[in-house]
Amino acid sequence: MIETERLILRPWNEDDVPEFLRVTNTPAVMEFLGGVHSPDSFRGAFERMRACQAENGFCFWIVERKSDSTLLGFCGLKPGNIATIAGEIEIGWRLRQDAWGKGYAREAAQASLAWAWKNLSCPRVVAITATGNYRSWGLMERLGMQRMPELDFEHPEFPPDHPSRPHIGYALLRAHRS
Repeated sequence: MIETERLILRPWNEDDVPEFLRVTNTPAVMEFLGGVHSPDSFRGAFERMRACQAENGFCFWIVERKSDSTLLGFCGLKPGNIATIAGEIEIGWRLRQDAWGKGYAREAAQASLAWAWKNLSCPRVVAITATGNYRSWGLMERLGMQRMPELDFEHPEFPPDHPSRPHIGYALLRAHRS
């Protein structure tokens, strides 16, 4: 578990799934992630998250607001498993829409990066997003991450003409962390 001034980042529990889906499986939150998914399709993602935590000691952790235990979404780390970031440590986040613009994603991401530098020997942490997801790549830049065109790729889960197919990559080097 990781605590920040306002947040708790923790592993997933079975009880988190219905609330996570309720607050994040919305058109706005899922705009660049293929749209709203069926609850059944999330079951595999939940199991992968739990397996990642068990195998590696980290995952895209649940983010809760400390003041009222509200589930805000997830943020954390996982081994990259796609295209140009396979084998890298990836940071990612997904927060409910009413948590946007309040600094929660940045706070959770900074805590995740601090955890990575303390607990992992990786030379860098990477992040990817759809080119149109300016909120995500804006956060990457605010975190001090640098745009890495060599990490760009066409996401295979989207059809060739889908606007979320082109993905861009960012990285933060261990030596340049803030």
